[in-house]
Amino acid sequence: MLIEIPAVLSPAEVAAVRARLAAAEWRDGGGTAGHLAARAKANLQLGADDPLGAELGNAIVDRLSAAPRFIAAALPLRVLPPRFNLYTGAGAYGRHIDSAIFAVPGLRERVRSDLSATLFLSDPDEYDGGELVAEFGLSRERVKLPAGHLLLYPATSVHEVTPVTRGARYAAFFWVQSLVRDTHRRAMMFELDETIQALTAQLPDSPEIVRLTGLYHNLLRDWADT
Repeated sequence: MLIEIPAVLSPAEVAAVRARLAAAEWRDGGGTAGHLAARAKANLQLGADDPLGAELGNAIVDRLSAAPRFIAAALPLRVLPPRFNLYTGAGAYGRHIDSAIFAVPGLRERVRSDLSATLFLSDPDEYDGGELVAEFGLSRERVKLPAGHLLLYPATSVHEVTPVTRGARYAAFFWVQSLVRDTHRRAMMFELDETIQALTAQLPDSPEIVRLTGLYHNLLRDWADT
């Protein structure tokens, strides 16, 4: 299930981030991939110890903490600090599955990757190629979102970034450990949340909304892993 979180950053905020990234010190991204994934990865990244990446990443996490659709879709327990990558000159990342467990830089804490996230920082007309392609059984979904929009997708999915043959594709990427680790249960919680919100807008005084809200929280109470 792919979920779009629109307008996490405004066009002005994207422009400010891009101006700073344009002058950043980029490194070969292959060094941060696993043993098998590294062979499929050809991009550039900011180093994990880059203070610019830490500053921008923390700002993104702060913004997401106030984004209702992100909270509803991800039910986040832990969010890894975002990293930043750049694809250009036929750069690509072939078919792979993200690692299951990530270390938090500077801490002993470990984070399970239930959801992968990509925050697009380039508009689709700025580059050719560079689609994020996620596989779900026999289905393959191809995505290029406007700059400032975020894509959430299961970290268990096989996915890739197709070669960027013109221009440059900037993005932030990170992983989320959810309160509800099961993908299908989390999807049902998101659908129930959206249904409650829609009914509340139409029938704000309906007693059924109270019952549905109670059902939502009781399911979350049963399914949450803290």
